[in-house]
Amino acid sequence: MNLTLRVWRQAAPDAPGRLVTYPATGVTPDMSFLEMLDVLNEDLQERGEEPIAFEHDCREGICGSCGMMINGEAHGPMRGTTVCQLHMRSFRDGQELTIEPFRARAFPVLRDLVVDRTPFDRVVAAGGYISVATGAAPDANTIAVPKDDADRAMDAAACIGCGACVAACPNASAMLFTAAKITHLGLLPQGQPERWRRAGRMVAHMDMEAFGGCTNHGECHEACPKEIPLSTIARMNRDYLRSLTARSA
Repeated sequence: MNLTLRVWRQAAPDAPGRLVTYPATGVTPDMSFLEMLDVLNEDLQERGEEPIAFEHDCREGICGSCGMMINGEAHGPMRGTTVCQLHMRSFRDGQELTIEPFRARAFPVLRDLVVDRTPFDRVVAAGGYISVATGAAPDANTIAVPKDDADRAMDAAACIGCGACVAACPNASAMLFTAAKITHLGLLPQGQPERWRRAGRMVAHMDMEAFGGCTNHGECHEACPKEIPLSTIARMNRDYLRSLTARSA
């Protein structure tokens, strides 16, 4: 396969950026998208050019670090797939691909395809934890959890914090991410003592981080590689309203 890549190049956060065209030749269908970029970077280095900066770590769809826009779609055209899980057989020979960083005011570009996603860390730090002192880890069967609650908690806990929901949303909203982090703790017995305070603090901090508001477009769910359901947002909204009631009581 031979492809034409139009890649966003930006040397620093305050530097001007532009799309640069590169030919990608000898691409095999079994390559992952990141492996294709690795080969391109090797060619650039051999020519004495600066390689393209992009984030990656586990390359197994777990860490959430490899997000980028491919032809305007977060993580590319395949649903339920991260960039590292995306294979070049998803594209056709001779295709032109435009590769850009996630675009959101809350995610400023650091360099090329790398953005600053530390606002997510600060949202979690605002309340995405359980601080009750429980001593040593209890036996797994000590606290009974209804299967429906356990399943929904696990579905929400699948969120890898990649930021695709923010990048896909026309408003750059972080509601799906924040809802997932609130929901997976709020459904479990261990998360109940801080449930309302958690929702209030995390939503308030999300609003402080320059994310946009949710207008129910649903693009976040479509772009999410873990397919976090939209119902988590509705549940977060209920918990947030309850937190306001508890605060005024």
